[in-house]
Amino acid sequence: MQSLPSFVISSLLLLFSVGVKADAYNDVNRLVGAGQWTKAQTQAEEHLKSRPTDPQMRLLLSRIQDGQGQTALAMETLQSLTQSFPELPEPHNNLAALLARQNRYAEALVALQAAVRARPDYAIALENLGDVYMALAIQAYQSASQGVPSQTRVAEKRLAAEQLLKSTAP
Repeated sequence: MQSLPSFVISSLLLLFSVGVKADAYNDVNRLVGAGQWTKAQTQAEEHLKSRPTDPQMRLLLSRIQDGQGQTALAMETLQSLTQSFPELPEPHNNLAALLARQNRYAEALVALQAAVRARPDYAIALENLGDVYMALAIQAYQSASQGVPSQTRVAEKRLAAEQLLKSTAP
């Protein structure tokens, strides 16, 4: 009979700790949404002191770092996450997005392929993969038009690809 009260107390403590953990993510997300980057970073780093391998908070931290203009640091955080948790598609996808933003499409392609391998039905990564292929196609068309400038067909394809990519940009 004595084990029932300890079970109840243990269950309540577990429930409370799960609630606290969820609140930490919600709090940081709320701060990010409000553009309060410094407070969000402080809370994320505080959380990571006690749970340094927490992938969800590390992913949030990379978003905060990028939001503060610390893209290189955000990329380091994401690269570390992809090494620690290669089975998670989100860090690969987010790393690819940052690489693509820097016109580093070949590297972005590798990261997106890893995201899709991790989760073949990950729609965002698949869409981003299409965008990266489109950007690579534009680069190829540009190179082709430099080799033979009189090729209007190549210029038309490049223009069509650029317009398509621009029309789908957020």
